[in-house]
Amino acid sequence: MTEKENGLADDPGWFELKFPDLLSADSVREVHARIVAEWDYLQRSACQMAAGRALWKHVIHDPLADLLAGEACLRNLHEKIKKDRSNNAREMSGVILAVRTLWFDSKIEGALTSFNGRDSQVVLLGAGMDTRAYRLSCLKESDVFEVDFPELLQAKANLIKIAIESPYEHHHHQQIAKSLNRVAADIRSSDWLEKLQSAGFAPEKNTVWVLEGLLYYFTHSQAMQVLETIADKCNITHTVLLADFMNKPSTTLSNSVFHFYCDWPDHLLPSLGFSSTKLSQIGDPDAHFGLMHDPLNLFNKIRSLPRSLQTHPDDGKPCCRLYLVQASGSPLLPPIE
Repeated sequence: MTEKENGLADDPGWFELKFPDLLSADSVREVHARIVAEWDYLQRSACQMAAGRALWKHVIHDPLADLLAGEACLRNLHEKIKKDRSNNAREMSGVILAVRTLWFDSKIEGALTSFNGRDSQVVLLGAGMDTRAYRLSCLKESDVFEVDFPELLQAKANLIKIAIESPYEHHHHQQIAKSLNRVAADIRSSDWLEKLQSAGFAPEKNTVWVLEGLLYYFTHSQAMQVLETIADKCNITHTVLLADFMNKPSTTLSNSVFHFYCDWPDHLLPSLGFSSTKLSQIGDPDAHFGLMHDPLNLFNKIRSLPRSLQTHPDDGKPCCRLYLVQASGSPLLPPIE
C-alpha cells in the first residue's frame, strides 16, 4: 500500500517533526504548561484537533496550528502516525480530523455563497483552537463568533497575540474575517445564547452554525437543547447547521467521554424544523479529499453497508460511523414533503 492510499504525502520529508521557533518561547511554554496541568480532557481535545491540522499540513494550510497544539500534542500524534506508518496501517492517525476539517471548510464556504453576499454570521460553538477566522478567505465579509470556555478562549487569544506580535511570524497570522468575537460560555448551560447575543450576535442575520467535534461530548438533553435552539432560528432567518454526529457503536470507543449519539441525524433534524438535510460519511465523494483511496480502509468498508447494521457481518466488530451533516432552513422555504 502506498503513502497516497492511506492519505499521506508522497514526499517523505513531510513527516519530519519540526517545531516553529515560537513554541520554545517562554511565554508560549507557560501557556501550554498551564493547559497540561489544569485543563480536562474536553478542553485538551481542542489542542489535539490543532495537532491534526498541523501534522496534516500537506492538505490543510493553518500556520497557527503548531502553536495552538503545543509540543505535547504534536509529539503524541506524530508518534501515532509514525507507528501507523511502520505497521502500514490502512487508517492513519489524524486522517479523520483532516477530512472533517476540510469538509467543514468547504461547507462553510458553500453556505456563505448560498447567502448571495447578504450580511452573514458564522457561529463556532465549542470553537476550541479553531483558526478559520484567520485562514478562510470566504469569511472576509462575515462576522465570526467563537463560543467556548473562558480559560480556553483566553489561552488561545494569548497564543495568537504572541504570534501576531512576533517580528518573524505576524504576516502569516492576520485576521481575515470581517469581525471576530470570542464569547465565554459553557454551551452545556442554558445561558449561552443570551451571552452570544450580548456579544453582538444578531438573530435576524443569515447564520452558519458550526458544531465540529462537539455534540458527542454532551448528554442527550444537552445536545438536544443546543440543536433545538438552532432549529428555532429557521423561523427567523436563513439558517445553516454544520455538525458531526457519532452513531451508537462509536460512543463505546471511550465510555467515559462520549455520550450523545444519533444513528439517523437526517431524520432527527427535519423533525426539529430544518427543511433540508444532507448526510455524508467519511469516504463519500464530498468527504474524501484524496485521503481515502484504499477501498479496504475501515471507513470505506463500513459506508458500503446498510446504516442499520450495528456490527460488521464479516468480523462482528462495531460499525463505528461519523456522520457529517448539513441542514438548513428558512422562513421562506416550505418544508420538504
